[in-house]
Amino acid sequence: MTIGVALVGSGMHLENIPAVQACSSLTLKAIYSRSLKSAQSLSSSLPDTSGITLYSDDSEHSYDALLSNPDVHAVIIALPIPAQPEYIKAALKAGKHVLSEKPIAKDMATAQSLLSWYHSSISTSPSAPTWSVAENFRYMQRFQYAGQQVQKLGRVLGFRHRMHAFVAPGSKYYETSWRKTPKYQGGFLLDGGVHFIAGLRLMLGGADGDAGKMETVSAFSAQLQKHLSPVDTVNASVKLRNGASGTFSVSFGTTFTGAEWIVACEQGTVECDRDRVIVRRKDSEKEEVKEFPDDGNGVVQEVRAWAEAIEQGKQDQLQSPEEALRDLEILEAMLKSGEANGAPVQLKLQ
Repeated sequence: MTIGVALVGSGMHLENIPAVQACSSLTLKAIYSRSLKSAQSLSSSLPDTSGITLYSDDSEHSYDALLSNPDVHAVIIALPIPAQPEYIKAALKAGKHVLSEKPIAKDMATAQSLLSWYHSSISTSPSAPTWSVAENFRYMQRFQYAGQQVQKLGRVLGFRHRMHAFVAPGSKYYETSWRKTPKYQGGFLLDGGVHFIAGLRLMLGGADGDAGKMETVSAFSAQLQKHLSPVDTVNASVKLRNGASGTFSVSFGTTFTGAEWIVACEQGTVECDRDRVIVRRKDSEKEEVKEFPDDGNGVVQEVRAWAEAIEQGKQDQLQSPEEALRDLEILEAMLKSGEANGAPVQLKLQ
């Protein structure tokens, strides 16, 4: 018997459908969108819609009806950031396993309240449904491998991360109403920034235990483009527990382009590229390059891990709400520091 899955949301996270279809233990049973037109548009792209029921708020098949469907055992929720908590709660109350898109919530207060409710009202039972938070960067083999190499090269001396791009009006990522007028902190910096935090944490997590964890951030933020509110750029300095520091720079409103992830250790450096990892040892002039041509964006691996965890009756720790909360804490601290003209913000959960 396979796990019946419903996709909740018909927007930008369309990669969830091929990921479900690629997993032999999952079967797509339902698609929900707030409008029937959106659900129909998404289903029309599928080669086979037999066995798939469409649900929407403007039809007789509502979200409550979906949650009453015994053939649906789990849901993947990919809705606008502010809307997610109520859908997560309703699904868990109905006994459905949940994989909700990152970030865990729009801010730390909302996330901690939701997590507290989950642990006090849902997860106390051994047979309770699990709540997982999607973060595909944690399932990219290149970041996992990079973290392993960092661990082999001794104490971390510093790091650099940058991701620079320009989100133009009319682009597919911009042309959604909730992204155009965000009702949450950070705009694109929150939506995309937690990805980069997760990847960097994975690299640093292979360092010298707790010493490689982030401790304090100080940042400057700005809105460089009028259409990217409230801010589109953050440049931060981050202090690690071992006393070393590094930089984190993300902008969705600049003419700079490209991305960089690099950690400097006592015995060399580890750089994570788009589809490869480059290790440069201090005692060697030769670069060690490992390619990851099949890594993709990590969504297929992420959904497969979620399905395996459901089958085993447990939660994959890489998808735990607590991990997602740590990503959010760092990003929110950078935004708060930016609002305070660079005042340092101490991290508590790392």
